[in-house]
Amino acid sequence: MTTTEKVQALQSDLAARVYDGPGGYTGVEAGEEWAAEVRRLAEARDAVILAHNYQMPAIQDIADHVGDSLALARAAANATEQTIVFCGVHFMAESAKILGPEKTVLIPDERAGCSLADSITADDLRAWKAEYPDAVVVSYVNTTAEVKALTDVCCTSSNAVEVVQSIDPDREVLFLPDQFLGQHVKRETGRENMQIWAGECHVHAGINGEELTRQVSDNPDAELFVHPECGCATSALYLASDGTVADDKLKILSTGGMLDQAHATGAKKVLVATEVGMLYQLRKAAPEVDFQAVNDQASCPYMKMITPAALLRSLAVGGDEVHVAPDIVEAARGSVERMVAIGNPGTGE
Repeated sequence: MTTTEKVQALQSDLAARVYDGPGGYTGVEAGEEWAAEVRRLAEARDAVILAHNYQMPAIQDIADHVGDSLALARAAANATEQTIVFCGVHFMAESAKILGPEKTVLIPDERAGCSLADSITADDLRAWKAEYPDAVVVSYVNTTAEVKALTDVCCTSSNAVEVVQSIDPDREVLFLPDQFLGQHVKRETGRENMQIWAGECHVHAGINGEELTRQVSDNPDAELFVHPECGCATSALYLASDGTVADDKLKILSTGGMLDQAHATGAKKVLVATEVGMLYQLRKAAPEVDFQAVNDQASCPYMKMITPAALLRSLAVGGDEVHVAPDIVEAARGSVERMVAIGNPGTGE
């Protein structure tokens, strides 16, 4: 195909209706015409579409791969297409670029950031490392490329425990930036020589112990799925320790782990403590189970910036392209590759 033919193939009357409104890209709604045009443009651009479990249902349905951060990192690393369109937040698209610097990586709206990734900067990490010069740095994948470049090994909520267990028990560990996931890892590993950064995801931190206790009281027979980033994770463990929740009913899981457990559960009702976008995949996986949010307002505004209009625009015009400086890619790639290699398969598709 000539250059002119490629340009013509990417022209889209539907995409011309998209405009940037106060809440992000809009002007086009999901439907059969939209889906057909997205698929046509993806083929013309030689693009694979990846979508996180927290994306809106229409985005999940059109994606080639849907999953948690680890599953999507692996999908990006294995992609044969020249272009990766990452329907998630910015650090996820950066991770895809780190794993495939020769690829074109697009995020449908570059303004889709992350409060957790913003909770630590590269300068913060340099200063922290200076206090513990012999420590191993473990960074949650929810971090910027610059932070990953100063990291020994990255992790996701799927494999954080396995990553820390793989480190020499005599080495100090600096775990960042999520304090709730860090405390979960510390409990699971029994590791005392572990320093934890005091960062948090504002959505998960907002799912608190009081509302969890109330929901459990109202639904005594329900199983409980809790993401380890949640502010209510410690309360959930307390409820299990005092017998309010049976041990076998409490599951602290990544989003991918929640999907695995949905296939296996025998419960009629499950209370879910994570971002509400996860309910769509859970209900698809086990339609006979009543999945209900512990906090039905726990919606990430950044994740929801990837609208149907934004995805269509991205494929039509090649925006927004993600760039990571070559020296950062070189410094960060080892830590991300080690994350991809360790732990469970990061299911969620």
